[in-house]
Amino acid sequence: MSETTGTNLSTRGLTKVFGGVRAVDGADVTFHDGKINALIGPNGSGKTTFFNCVTGMIKPDSGTVTFRGRQITGRSPHVIAHAGIGRSFQLCRIFPRMTVLDNVLVAVRRTRIRELLAPARTEEEVAKARELLVRVGIDHLEDSEARDLSYGQQKLLELAGVLMGDPDTIMLDEPAGGVNPSLIGRIGSLVKELNAEGTTFLIVEHNMDLVMSLSHHVVVFDRGRPIAEGTPDIVQSDPRVLEAYLGV
Repeated sequence: MSETTGTNLSTRGLTKVFGGVRAVDGADVTFHDGKINALIGPNGSGKTTFFNCVTGMIKPDSGTVTFRGRQITGRSPHVIAHAGIGRSFQLCRIFPRMTVLDNVLVAVRRTRIRELLAPARTEEEVAKARELLVRVGIDHLEDSEARDLSYGQQKLLELAGVLMGDPDTIMLDEPAGGVNPSLIGRIGSLVKELNAEGTTFLIVEHNMDLVMSLSHHVVVFDRGRPIAEGTPDIVQSDPRVLEAYLGV
């Protein structure tokens, strides 16, 4: 695992308002380089909106997003992916009638604009896609249509697609949501393996057992902004976190 403890990604004053709702409310957040970072909080606390602002899916109303010293505020998803950030989604974004292998191949072309119109997949791309399917454990399904996979297998397929872009930072939005326990364990193991090889992770997740067993640094959101952060032990004992989750 990387020993780096510097800043990987940070936001200052990040704000997004929908109507009268401040989904993200002046959020100042710092995620640690080379670590597994988690973003947790009650439903409706703004976690996914925060992710979407960071990755260019929606434009923040104000504030800044800085990645490895470079401001990426409001840039397009393609530009942000090219900068080195890959992400998954709360609901898997796959092509259900395409094969598993073709889904992984399409994923890399979506992140490389000049290759979108390329006439054919290359041998190198196919070899890399197959290696990644082996890594996530679904290589035996490469000729199956993606819609025939279990939801957990679809999550693994989406992760393989993210890895095709060679990101050094991966943002996962509820990777364990709707997934059976055995595949949750597989996803957790993959995150640990990739982090040990130097990949930084930012994870939004409601499965607290997974979060607390994986994470080095946890940020807790409530009402669109961070209310606590630190190691899992520190966060779990913070009275502000108990109040946010339990109203006590």
